[in-house]
Amino acid sequence: MNRLRGALSALVISFVSIASAATAQEDAVTTFTLDNGMEVVVVEDNRAPVVQHMLWYRAGSADEPVGSSGVAHFLEHLLFKATDTLEDGEFSAIVAANGGRDNAFTSYDYTAYFQRVAADRLGLMMQMEADRMRNINFTDENVATERDVILEERNQRTDSNPRALFGEQMNAAQYLNHRYGVPIIGWRHEMETLDRDDALGFYDTYYYPNNAILVVSGDVDADEVRALAQKHYGVIPANPDLPERVRSAEPPQTAERRLIYRDARVAQEYVSRSYLAPERDPGDQRAAAALTLLAEVLGGGQTSYMTEKLQFESQKAVFSGAFYRGVSLDDTTFDVVIVPAPGVSLEEAETAMDETLAQFLVDGVDAEQLDRIKYQLRASQIYARDDVDRIARRYGAALSVGLTVEDVQSWPDILQSITPDDIMAAARDVLDRNASVTGWLTRPDTSEVTQ
Repeated sequence: MNRLRGALSALVISFVSIASAATAQEDAVTTFTLDNGMEVVVVEDNRAPVVQHMLWYRAGSADEPVGSSGVAHFLEHLLFKATDTLEDGEFSAIVAANGGRDNAFTSYDYTAYFQRVAADRLGLMMQMEADRMRNINFTDENVATERDVILEERNQRTDSNPRALFGEQMNAAQYLNHRYGVPIIGWRHEMETLDRDDALGFYDTYYYPNNAILVVSGDVDADEVRALAQKHYGVIPANPDLPERVRSAEPPQTAERRLIYRDARVAQEYVSRSYLAPERDPGDQRAAAALTLLAEVLGGGQTSYMTEKLQFESQKAVFSGAFYRGVSLDDTTFDVVIVPAPGVSLEEAETAMDETLAQFLVDGVDAEQLDRIKYQLRASQIYARDDVDRIARRYGAALSVGLTVEDVQSWPDILQSITPDDIMAAARDVLDRNASVTGWLTRPDTSEVTQ
């Protein structure tokens, strides 16, 4: 009994320490807006002389003109070409010469560019990033070369990967009208037609300070960042004609959708299902928090409900899981997957998954398991603050989809406040077969092939 009390006391002390660390970190966040509309977030962490400089544009693949899929990612590549003051490839060469690294990425809702360097190189990074915000200077030759690069990227990451091709079809079936149904990298037939005018059109619409968020994390001083941001970014005019961010709405889904993707290259067959689900909304994140915890309780690891029922008890699966990503501008998805055990058909696996989901709605959430998950999430969130990259990404991604700094900072506490009843309410609301897509990834049935 004394040993148990000691363990519980240590747990309480650890939890209090984590909560205290969270509060202290929140005080190190400073935000301000430049006169041209550019938002700036500074997260100070002076434990190491390293800084992450990230520029986020509220423009991703879901903002592309119809018929030009892939142009957001295409432009991301072209921004590493020449500017009016830098030669082709010189940007990354300068970052490397200063001991840093740089890269960029495109999502449905944003495009982000970053450099991780020694803290005393921050001004140089701002100077170069501000330069390519408005002074990009790519040629027809650059366009042809990078178009080949992104097509080859699609070859390697998507066309040669049955799972990726299956995922594209699942998204296209889930989103009939919204641009989330179009792959971020683009449809091949549209990527092949992208030209200089397409890239410049996207650039001249969205790449302005009033459509950007600067996030600086690491060994910095907020006043110094403010001065540097004003010097380098503050002189760039805003775009007075920046279009309102309006997306085509998804019609209500009233019937379940199904697809079978067959590919001889499939190594492991499985069943996947996606349900339309709400995203994290500014000032109203409880539904998303409940779904986040639902994913963990239902299929988040070796102690989850699906794992226990499908892998250990019935032995119908070698893997099962549930997934939810709430940082999204518009409705996202809640996904479940089952990989059948040897000798178990996809039909049997899907039936077992459906029975497990139905039983979960009866059994409900195990309170002790939920407490463990909450503690693990809190600890993970605190440990993530040791990484300037993860810090910058957390704020940048959130603000890019309309959340606020306050939303980011309140998120851990909201997660902790969610009850088993909240989770079950979310489960009953989202796990609706009429708002779902079920897909089978499988190999061709050779018995149906005729000579």
